[in-house]
Amino acid sequence: MSGSGGRETISAVERQQPLLLGLVVFLFFAWGFATVLIDTLVPKLKGLFSLSYAQVMLTQFSFFLGYFVFSIPSGFLLSRIGYIRGAVLGLVVMACGCLLFIPAAMLALFPPFLLALFVMAAGITLLQVVANPFIAELGPVSSSHSRLTLAQAFNSLGTTIGPWVGAVLILRTGVALHAHNMTAAALAAARRSEAHSVQLPFVIIAVALVALAIAFWFFRRSAAPPVSAQMARLSALWALRDQPRLILGTLAIFLYVGAEVSIGSVMTNYLMQSSVLGWPAERAGKLVSLYWGGAMVGRFIGAFVLRRVRPGVVLAFCAICTTLLALTSSLTTGEVAAGSLIAVGLFNSIMFPTIFALASENLGTETPNGSALLVMGIVGGAIIPVITGAIADRTSLATALIVPTLCYTWILVYGWLTANGLGGEMRGSSDAAAALR
Repeated sequence: MSGSGGRETISAVERQQPLLLGLVVFLFFAWGFATVLIDTLVPKLKGLFSLSYAQVMLTQFSFFLGYFVFSIPSGFLLSRIGYIRGAVLGLVVMACGCLLFIPAAMLALFPPFLLALFVMAAGITLLQVVANPFIAELGPVSSSHSRLTLAQAFNSLGTTIGPWVGAVLILRTGVALHAHNMTAAALAAARRSEAHSVQLPFVIIAVALVALAIAFWFFRRSAAPPVSAQMARLSALWALRDQPRLILGTLAIFLYVGAEVSIGSVMTNYLMQSSVLGWPAERAGKLVSLYWGGAMVGRFIGAFVLRRVRPGVVLAFCAICTTLLALTSSLTTGEVAAGSLIAVGLFNSIMFPTIFALASENLGTETPNGSALLVMGIVGGAIIPVITGAIADRTSLATALIVPTLCYTWILVYGWLTANGLGGEMRGSSDAAAALR
């Protein structure tokens, strides 16, 4: 009888795994879609509240600050409540952040939008902490990398579709608010009217997230995999200072995310300039999809190349390409400037996972703590865009592209150092390919 009962339990788990796998894969799509909508928010909020580039980049600051604040607490939380309840909580928090766009639009003030983004980031951080190890546990170890690659493909699909949808829903009425000769009451009314277009896509996302949370809740008593990974400890992070590949890799993650987010944030305004394409906001915003779509294509190409070429060499090559493309865009005009900046996305594709894999090599039992440190490096998405915006305010958007150019230059150095054995012997290039995200 006990043997029969065991077989029934195994059968139940096997039946549940495809359903759970599908739900977890959709998590990757959902946070990718929501994250890139911020790129569409930047030009809209800039025009709506008459902000400088430095001021409007506080949107990215508020969002990516969440990664720094919530990454380690999310690890602690996951160890206490498990994967499924962690996913439910992350979805609910993210949905709450999306719904905060409603009062933000009603108030038509900039700070409430920043609060909404910060709360959204708290939920997304928990979802990322949950989803990456969870999907690896949902099936045989031998196929864990293929499941993660599938999930990351859906994440890239979300980042590709998001800017197009955002351009249609948020930018269709343009970005300029003609406030001249308006009374204070008329200006407030005009801002409330335009702010409604900002809230719509986030309200739709919130509804989808709540439905997804309910679906996960039905699995709360299922035989979900236990949380077996060692959780990161804040006190242990200082002990990692003697790991040069990790420390320099954290700096590379910081600069990479900052460069990627800076380019995505300014791209719509950049393409709208008469010296580049001179296109209206909605049309220019749709082209941001090509930037993120290039990253999706590059991941598939990178997965093939990284099986044959050392990851440090591939990283250095891609960094050379992004450096030259960003510099070319900065120094040219018209279609060349537009095309070269959009093409940066193709070579961005392998950078995050390759840096992550290289930086966390040979850490042994300290791998969870090293991973936490690397995730905290994502806060570069909060800092670098503000610097880029400040330079754009004092000079021009073209000149401000020197900031991501310098970021990519360091990544080139890091790739070269790791290719030449920085911090010990490297594992095979297949490890970086397996970590591709």
